[in-house]
Amino acid sequence: MPYILRIMRLSLIVAALAALLAPAGGAQEAPSDTAADTTAAEGVRRVVHRIVVDGAISPASAEYIADAIEEAEESGAEALVLQLDTPGGLVESTRDIVQSMLSTRIPVIVYVAPGGARAGSAGVFLTLAAHVAAMAPGTNIGAATPVTMGGDEGLPGGRPSPPDSIEQTQPDGGPKALDQKILNDTIAFIRTIAEKRGRNADWAERAVTEAASITETRAVEENVVDLVARSTEALLDEIDGREVEVVDRTVTLRTAGAEVVTQEKGLRFRILDTIANPNIAFILMMIGIWGIFFELMNPGAILPGVVGGISLLLAFFALQALPVNYVGVMLILFSLVLFIAEVKVVSYGLLTVGGAIAFILGATMLFEGPGRFFAVSWSVIIPMAVLTVGFFVFAMRLAYRTWRSKPTTGREGLVGERGVVRRRIDPVGKVALHGETWTARADEPIEAGAEVEVVGAEGLTLEVRRAG
Repeated sequence: MPYILRIMRLSLIVAALAALLAPAGGAQEAPSDTAADTTAAEGVRRVVHRIVVDGAISPASAEYIADAIEEAEESGAEALVLQLDTPGGLVESTRDIVQSMLSTRIPVIVYVAPGGARAGSAGVFLTLAAHVAAMAPGTNIGAATPVTMGGDEGLPGGRPSPPDSIEQTQPDGGPKALDQKILNDTIAFIRTIAEKRGRNADWAERAVTEAASITETRAVEENVVDLVARSTEALLDEIDGREVEVVDRTVTLRTAGAEVVTQEKGLRFRILDTIANPNIAFILMMIGIWGIFFELMNPGAILPGVVGGISLLLAFFALQALPVNYVGVMLILFSLVLFIAEVKVVSYGLLTVGGAIAFILGATMLFEGPGRFFAVSWSVIIPMAVLTVGFFVFAMRLAYRTWRSKPTTGREGLVGERGVVRRRIDPVGKVALHGETWTARADEPIEAGAEVEVVGAEGLTLEVRRAG
């Protein structure tokens, strides 16, 4: 009971103190919305996220940029700076990135840097799609002509001669008709982006049709980009207070003095970015095939199987980020079948030649990407073709000789061996063979001391005949 009374007294004392400290009548005014916003703004640290994209635009790049935009949105960053240096890339990946930039609720600033960088081909689309486009001194932008598989460059970069009019297309919808469709689609795409951001749509069209390319100063003069900035910090100071339109609202940039947080590439992206190179993916695939094949030929070797399995899995991981042409894959597999068939079929080398041709054609057609950005180099194809032909021809011939060779163990291994008769055979006797005494049987009497040859075995009895 005393314990309960003590608790009650303490509760009353706490209640009295709370009543004294509370505002009288609750009449204290809450701060206005403006004051609350101002206080919040003063207390919140301004942060700008930054990513660096250098190299060809690929599915890995599209995933990396989309993740960076999403993370910047979720963290409440003022903006995302995409520092760009690219010669071009895949059309579909470029479209994916542009869609992410046009649908984001956070300003995206594309900054072509450092000095000497370029926004070629796919980079033109990304720069035009940015809420703010800037370039560093000594950079250039342009050459966005799409190039089909017959071109020398990729979506980027090349300068085929586009048809001057639709009349040049073939009536049956041949290659020229396809080129014209791709060209028209690309023109419409880039004009839409430029008009959406209020930039020079006529120059953007020339970048596609004429592969036009200009320096950073000309880009500002022709309203292709917004400004030239020497550094990221200078860029953020200069665009502070600028209004940009995002999906459903107008945003005023507050970037002066903002902390720049660089989003590093994750381990998955770094691995994918390294191996998602057509040459490396092709080499990994061939090492995987060699290793698995060697392990199947020599069960228990372990190391070839482990190396082959890891290489093949990495190759599949890389191929998911590359524009794979499955006709090329089938040609490579068909070439391996021809190499194996060469061992058992007398073709006087024709199967090997056919396999080498199929292998080279498959390697050149392995990726559908345009130009040199997504193609296996000849400096890789030729050595790999020679090594593959040599590996399979040597390995399969060795396996075939082993299969056709005489057994060396068990009763079958005794056939053809020679021994000496220890007890007269008529029709059964004893024979000394490999230091052992065997029961032997022959079709004719054979005297002791004669040399015999084993022609067969039945249980523990050898079938023999006179040697020679």
